[in-house]
Amino acid sequence: MNRRARRSSGDAALLECRGRFVRGLLGGVVARGFRFWGAWVLAICCLWLARPSGTSLVAGGSLIAIGLLIRAWAASLLQKDRELAVAGPYAHTRNPLYLGSLLMGLGGAVAAASPWLGVAFVAFFVRSYAPAIGRESAELTGLFGESYRSYRASVPALLPRVTPYRRRADLSGRNTTGPRRISPALYMRNREWEAALGAVAALAVLLLKSGG
Repeated sequence: MNRRARRSSGDAALLECRGRFVRGLLGGVVARGFRFWGAWVLAICCLWLARPSGTSLVAGGSLIAIGLLIRAWAASLLQKDRELAVAGPYAHTRNPLYLGSLLMGLGGAVAAASPWLGVAFVAFFVRSYAPAIGRESAELTGLFGESYRSYRASVPALLPRVTPYRRRADLSGRNTTGPRRISPALYMRNREWEAALGAVAALAVLLLKSGG
């Protein structure tokens, strides 16, 4: 009886451990959200369906490089929820990181020589980023008040304005300028190097598929 009881107790503990693992895994999947997993699905489809050529790689790679540079510039000035960045790329668009992602996604479709992937990416971008822009705008309004409202009224959400935004007098009492100089420490803290590594890896796979 004791041996059976110990075995039953051990089986119950194993089942509980497995249950916790599955719940944790599913919780991680949900927490990552549609944007994260959708991007991975599109990236895999891009690499699988790609029929790249030398020309498509150069054109698409150029768009990806521009997107990476915009994201790197933005990430090097961004202190999330602490300061409202209005300098650098933020003087032209409120969401330079998303603009960089848009250019990178379109560049990936061009590099893969697949118009259908381009259409799928645009649909995915609208579905996942439009709600995020609205949600983050509301959060920043709560953090920075009238200063952010003034900034939002003058700077487009995504497509950049030609002339840079000039900040009015601060009305919130909080720092709304953000750092004006590029900070490698902020670049690393915001983990933007991960996007660069992913882009290089994807282009390397496309280069191999092209026979180059």
